[in-house]
Amino acid sequence: MAVKVATKEVLVMISAGVKDVKNNLSRYLDQVKSGEEILITERGKPVARIVKENSAIRKTRAALEPLIQKGLIALPSRSINKEGLKTLGVPGKLVSDMVIEDRR
Repeated sequence: MAVKVATKEVLVMISAGVKDVKNNLSRYLDQVKSGEEILITERGKPVARIVKENSAIRKTRAALEPLIQKGLIALPSRSINKEGLKTLGVPGKLVSDMVIEDRR
């Protein structure tokens, strides 16, 4: 839920008690699917949060989990800024062209 204040946008997280979430789970899941986050409280204290699942991240994490457990790799602590990336020009054929040739 976003609320406009002057010219700034302020994000407001939805807060709901355990009993309310239990009784209205479908409604809360619809809100999560649309991008909202739900903070679940018990007697007024935060105990959990429901957020939209990112399946691409989950698949990557599942594939890398054995390496993480062995201490061979560590996942990044922040996202990559993709806007600053530049493509490299490499001499020779395009990889896609080589794959197509190989399939013939």
